[in-house]
Amino acid sequence: MSDYYQTLGVFRDASEADIKKAYRKLAMEYHPDRNSSPEAEAKFKEISEAYTVLADADKRAHYDRFGNAPQGGGMGGGFGGFQHVDLTEALNIFMRDFGGMGGGFEGIFGGGGGGKGPRRGQDVRVTVTLTLEDVAKGAKKNIKVKTLTTCAACTGTGAAKGTEPRPCHTCHGSGEVRRAARSMFGQFVQVGPCPTCQGEGTLIATPCEVCRGEGRTKGERTVSVDIPAGVSDQNYLTLRGQGATGPRGGEPGDLQVMLEIKEDERFTRDGDDLWVELPVAFSQAALGFDVQVPTPWGDEPLEVPAGTQSGTVLRLRGKGLPHLNAKGIGDLNVRVQVWTPRGLNADQRRLFAELAAHEADGPGKDGGLWTKIKEVLGA
Repeated sequence: MSDYYQTLGVFRDASEADIKKAYRKLAMEYHPDRNSSPEAEAKFKEISEAYTVLADADKRAHYDRFGNAPQGGGMGGGFGGFQHVDLTEALNIFMRDFGGMGGGFEGIFGGGGGGKGPRRGQDVRVTVTLTLEDVAKGAKKNIKVKTLTTCAACTGTGAAKGTEPRPCHTCHGSGEVRRAARSMFGQFVQVGPCPTCQGEGTLIATPCEVCRGEGRTKGERTVSVDIPAGVSDQNYLTLRGQGATGPRGGEPGDLQVMLEIKEDERFTRDGDDLWVELPVAFSQAALGFDVQVPTPWGDEPLEVPAGTQSGTVLRLRGKGLPHLNAKGIGDLNVRVQVWTPRGLNADQRRLFAELAAHEADGPGKDGGLWTKIKEVLGA
């Protein structure tokens, strides 16, 4: 898959204005209404796909970090990577950002589509908190979403019971108006949403008393969300059509589920690997012992060998976190920290004194480690 920045011909630090300008230039060149070459349509869809990602701050941030890899970034329906756009979507993107009555591109090209039909509902964003166990195994969450839902009294039409919307008298139900203008280049047709019905094509003579003609009311519903294993903090999923209901039968917006990973004091996360600090006593480090250590999958046995030094890292393979949308699991790294007791009582002092008498090879002893170090250094 080609690089989106190369597709638009911009640098990776390009501003939003630069990206929009580059897209506008290429769209003018490859728009199917202006360019009839066989490759024009494919190129137009390609630049539109690149523009939808780079013009959106969240999508662009994910792309800069992960490229086209699947993500928690909610593009194209969640963790399945970026979604290719078809010609209809590409044309809608083009008309959305550069259309309108002021000489919009669709007017220049003589195209239709002034935004006919009810308006789309708003996108809704919610946050779901996950534990590391959820990250390790994946999870299914039922979340309550407070948003605008279809009005039960008018079933979303916005018209009072016993009545129905009627065609707009200005646009005759088309939702758009056209205006011809002449210039040195010839006659252009400008197309835009009808100002009377706002592009919906219908008018409501008697509004519903419950929703006041909106066709939607405030409500709450429960949405089931499948969280894949291996997600990270600030990943998100996009659930198409699960956002706010559009006015008067308009298509619903999307639901963006932001993922927040609850901090687990037992672990430090490093990508798909986890770190655990294991404090041990002098005697345990010297003699060795078996211990149960926590993992997101449950406790696991670990052998600490005799003579283990403070700072030693013992690794449990495959006991970390799964790779997102890929095979493999990270590791659990256990760092041993030898614990030094404080405030010794009389018995402890006596025992440590006896131990010290037998530590002929210990640091600081004649003929011991410190002496050997000094010999090597020539001190």
